[in-house]
Amino acid sequence: MRSWHGKLFFFAGFVCVVMLTSWHTSKSANLPSQLHLIYERLLRAEHRGEVLSQELLKVLGQLQNRSIAPSNLTISNSSALLEERVLRHLLPSQPNAYIYLPHLKEHVDSLKPIVHLGQRRTGVSLVFGVPTVHRQKQSYLVNTLQSLLYDLSTAERKDIVIVVFVAETNATFVNAVAQSVQTNLPDAVSSGVIEVISPSPHYYPDLSNLKETFGDPKERVRWRTKQNLDYSFLMLYAQSKGAYYVQLEDDIVAKQGFFESMKKYIEQVLSEEWLFLEFSQLGFIGKLFRTSDLPMIVEFFLMFHKDKPIDWLLDHILWVKVCNPEKDLDKDFGNQVLFKSHYNPPAELSSSLEKYQSHTLERAYNGEDFFWGLTPKRGDYILITFTTPQAVKGYFFRSGNIETNGDRFYNTTVEVLPNNNSVKEKVTRGELACCKPSSDGFVQIGSFKNGVAEGEVDGALGEIAAMRLLVNSDSDVWVLLSEIFIKV
Repeated sequence: MRSWHGKLFFFAGFVCVVMLTSWHTSKSANLPSQLHLIYERLLRAEHRGEVLSQELLKVLGQLQNRSIAPSNLTISNSSALLEERVLRHLLPSQPNAYIYLPHLKEHVDSLKPIVHLGQRRTGVSLVFGVPTVHRQKQSYLVNTLQSLLYDLSTAERKDIVIVVFVAETNATFVNAVAQSVQTNLPDAVSSGVIEVISPSPHYYPDLSNLKETFGDPKERVRWRTKQNLDYSFLMLYAQSKGAYYVQLEDDIVAKQGFFESMKKYIEQVLSEEWLFLEFSQLGFIGKLFRTSDLPMIVEFFLMFHKDKPIDWLLDHILWVKVCNPEKDLDKDFGNQVLFKSHYNPPAELSSSLEKYQSHTLERAYNGEDFFWGLTPKRGDYILITFTTPQAVKGYFFRSGNIETNGDRFYNTTVEVLPNNNSVKEKVTRGELACCKPSSDGFVQIGSFKNGVAEGEVDGALGEIAAMRLLVNSDSDVWVLLSEIFIKV
């Protein structure tokens, strides 16, 4: 599972390629020589068909662009009809969503997107899908779009479409997002580089009675199920716009030169067989698909949208179509470090946060794993009570890790419990500049900033009986504590 809030991602070039080359080689090697030749011809014919499909899409885009006035944000009826007729022949039929979402039958336009901004551009090389939802905290959407466009040349801007999918049905919020994009990126909107769409108000099913699985609370199951539906809707819309589709999120930062790097690598593996290319190790971010594969992929997602998170489903479809992803030794070019261990003084540990699976606070404190807790609420805490009072010199707490960077502590303070009551009284009277009183005799000495809390402990506080991380406001994401260091 992946959080959406506060994640910063850098396109650093391709991380790995999930290809079918070895699968095809081993399979074809067992065929008689005549069948082997036929098999190779079929592969070449399939490749030529894909290239032809891309060329036809480009022609369609050129024809469509001629029918659009520069200042007009809507497509003409004749161009829309042309697009519909051509795409009907070029692309596979849409997945049978009515089987997996039977409520859609009640409204004829339930799968039809509402286009708020855009020129309905098609025939491009890369289509970037950026879903966004309402957040309690700051939105990074405009920053994300600006970073994607930052160093693109004029030619490159003509060869992409960025589709912002506002995955909400609240008209006020949707219109506010569209207005924000229009205000901050007017040229990108008017030229057709950016589109803003939202789903029909009848698209989402009732998500109130979902089965709780994998230890997830009901709200988490509802969130991940809706996310599966969001990605599916966006992919269905994007499939007719270009040759390749790239899945992003609304809080990433793109590395300069990403477009050229991606195009060059695609050209290198164009004749190979692969299900998707991976330009990021984070969840579902940076995954590149052929748009011709999207109907099949979406159908798989819709079939199991209630059962598992989107990145797990992607692993499953990879296993079904290709091989065992967990046995792909070079998938990540080495394992990522998801936590860092330290020696910490003996202590009793407790928390009001519900742990996720085996990621316990005890294992994190002992340097064996990271702690992963369900969505924090105001008043939640992590309490470290030392077996004997300690002369603590400093502390370091890191939340989030390279795979789940958004699951951080927000508006959370670091507090200590002095062993000496006279020290507590001095703090209450304001005689110690290092800190201020909290509750239950604890003293606030620091807070989390950008997911990290670190600092020294003033010697005037004397020996410390306990330390506490106190959450001061509700969060909309889980929390992961990947490093705990109590310096004594």
